[in-house]
Amino acid sequence: MGKYDALATLLLEAIKEGGDFTKDLSSIPVGISNRHIHLSQADLETLFGTGYQLTKTKDLSQPMQYACKETLTIAGPKGAIEKVRILGPARSESQVEILQADCFKLGITAPVRLSGDLQGTPGITLIGPKGSVFLSKGLLIAQRHIHMNLEDVKHFGVSDGEQVTIQIDGLRGGTYSNVVIRANNTSSLEFHIDMEEANAMHLVSTSRITILK
Repeated sequence: MGKYDALATLLLEAIKEGGDFTKDLSSIPVGISNRHIHLSQADLETLFGTGYQLTKTKDLSQPMQYACKETLTIAGPKGAIEKVRILGPARSESQVEILQADCFKLGITAPVRLSGDLQGTPGITLIGPKGSVFLSKGLLIAQRHIHMNLEDVKHFGVSDGEQVTIQIDGLRGGTYSNVVIRANNTSSLEFHIDMEEANAMHLVSTSRITILK
């Protein structure tokens, strides 16, 4: 089946299922993230008190993920950054995702990693209203990636873990390589990039990108 036949098939399926048949089937929406924190339940309770539960303020694009009212101060050898947002729900391990420029203020060199790949990452101190936690690992700069479900993988002709190059249009646009595909049964289609890299190519939340094959 050719590329245009595949697009036509997807369009017909969307119409039959009552879906949005005007959806752009060739490009991918963009999600831009600032520095943020994921906490384990144990660390959450040390920082905020026994039995504490996070307060959701808004849902994020990925299913069951949400931004919280709670923030923390993160501290390194040379400095600290206040009011870093916590994202929920609680995870099995805590991790802190920062921007490249934050390394200079904190005095720590953080590696570029995918979320959850914490082996060999440096530690960071978290300061909350009821206590503090020193993480022995978990500080990273997020590698740019694309979330997909298994149908999206088939549509775009990629595979989970594959690294692709993406095209960004506009006067400050260009290409980004080393974009990792992260696919599972529940993800929502979205390209994730941090604020620094987004600003470099004038990406905004309404932007869309395409995969170069």
